[in-house]
Amino acid sequence: MSVVLWQPPRPATAPAGFDARVAALHAAISAIGSRFSRAALASSLSAEDTVLAHAIAATGARIDVFVIDTGRLHPETSALIASTQALLGAAVDVLKPAPQAVADYVRTHGDNGFYESVALRHACCQLRKVEPLARALAGRDAWLTGQRRAHGPDRAQLALEEHDAARGISKFNPLALWSDDELWHYVEHHALTVNPLYARGYGSIGCEPCTRALRAGEDPRAGRWWWELGGAKECGLHLGRLDEAALIEEKS
Repeated sequence: MSVVLWQPPRPATAPAGFDARVAALHAAISAIGSRFSRAALASSLSAEDTVLAHAIAATGARIDVFVIDTGRLHPETSALIASTQALLGAAVDVLKPAPQAVADYVRTHGDNGFYESVALRHACCQLRKVEPLARALAGRDAWLTGQRRAHGPDRAQLALEEHDAARGISKFNPLALWSDDELWHYVEHHALTVNPLYARGYGSIGCEPCTRALRAGEDPRAGRWWWELGGAKECGLHLGRLDEAALIEEKS
């Protein structure tokens, strides 16, 4: 029997209250652009971040956009950098991990050492994602993410605005309250270019070796680091520097 894969929702009509939801988003984006002088969207090139990039362009908000190219992204994801720049009508800053740190990790643990333990996976995320993020946010006074409460229980209490204590700056999750139907109706309504992997069952898209397609009905984050048993499906971008001593090593 063939496996039925997750697919993005395609609501036939706008969800109830959709216009008000969009108006609130645009108002929030405009306010962030006015309130802060060096705000930036950390784009993973997800559907959520494409919606936010569109809202930035639509409002003319003074918010920069940057992408972290981990060196292990799907080709389909990397191709979206150009379409994001076209959408914004402005350059997107692309940051990469420190070459020596990557070389040291690969020499010690191999290209895919992250499959061996949770600690090694977090170490890989630290050098490929968290450290470049720190560089990207240096000197910034606010940053935006595409996180939503609908992503799963670990984000169920996500706030629209937070204080990033590690960096001493404000952090915004403008789509925190958006449903899947609202997100994908916005994508369809504005004919936004999104990752073709969504249509192949990828509900949450990260690095290529750490992401798989979802079966219909699976948790939205189940396709991330699927070989790990239990624990939060996070890379550390939204948790600050990971405490390796507290990690419980689990093998699949």
